[in-house]
Amino acid sequence: MIKYIGSKRRLVPVLTELFLASGARSALDLFTGTTRVAQAFKRAGAEVTAVDSTRFASTFAACYVATDAGLVDQVALAEALAHLTAEPGRPGYVTDTFSVRSRFFQPHNAARIDAVRDAIARHYAGSELEPLLLTSLVEAADRVDSTTGLQMAYVKEWAPRSYRDLELRAPELLDGPGRAVHGDACDLAASVGEFDLAYLDPPYNQHRYDANYHVWETIVAWDAPEFYGVACKRVDLRQGTRSVFNSRRTMPEALAAVVADVRAGLLVLSYNDESFLTLGELVDMCTVRGHVEVLAYPSARYVGARIGIHNPAGERVGRVGRLHNVEYLLVAGDRAEVRRVVRPLRSA
Repeated sequence: MIKYIGSKRRLVPVLTELFLASGARSALDLFTGTTRVAQAFKRAGAEVTAVDSTRFASTFAACYVATDAGLVDQVALAEALAHLTAEPGRPGYVTDTFSVRSRFFQPHNAARIDAVRDAIARHYAGSELEPLLLTSLVEAADRVDSTTGLQMAYVKEWAPRSYRDLELRAPELLDGPGRAVHGDACDLAASVGEFDLAYLDPPYNQHRYDANYHVWETIVAWDAPEFYGVACKRVDLRQGTRSVFNSRRTMPEALAAVVADVRAGLLVLSYNDESFLTLGELVDMCTVRGHVEVLAYPSARYVGARIGIHNPAGERVGRVGRLHNVEYLLVAGDRAEVRRVVRPLRSA
């Protein structure tokens, strides 16, 4: 699993308990990201639909959610990974852009990423193995990058893990069917299907996930985009339209529409206390679904926030703000059902 701001790793046990207590058989993860929650629901027996607007997250969903482990040709997957592992490094776009012009990867790993990604495009494009191999490559690259987790910048000195060699591993696939959908939550909320439970984990602030993880977007798209800035971000990030969820002005209306449009018996909304909306506003928004209960969990902020802000020379500027926040889970639906589902968590 890649390093990811907003990861729900700490909340997965709670979300799994909620899912199991609900008795749901189908689930929607509308802002799936790394698919961590979608995988937990699938592991608990759900048929999951995972949606995201970024290419790398949609690829993860195609790998971990839409792929049924029992139907994968494991011999073919092992042979493909062996083939890619044997590819010698050949410097290309990744080397020039993310190793020479910037410092996300050391040259030996950048050249290997170039070679492996080229080989996937040549030999596996459009195949059932493609999302599995792309996921393996992105996760391997994440283990040897030189960042604090976000790709808006890289660290001044090479991170210790960047000296390791790129290592491809087979993704840990799950049994059972699922679906991956690439698209915008606002467009798909009402039309993607009907579910027993819907989980929403929308962006919390102005930071864009396609910009925070632009290197993964480029490796998956493999379109050699023009770039700008010290971090060599894709130029389409500058030219494209920002998500409505990244604006304090447009986000409340967009989220309210998604909450109302999703077709599910039980809705679970994840949010935190350093975001555009207050808890009271979120509760009011969710009452369109029926009764609302709130669960709250303290959480450490992501590592970049704890390290603080530095200038290009690596000198600390400004002061670190708070080191913790509160993660909220809002559960909405039929009053008796909601109370039944949350009761064990309140008494835990």
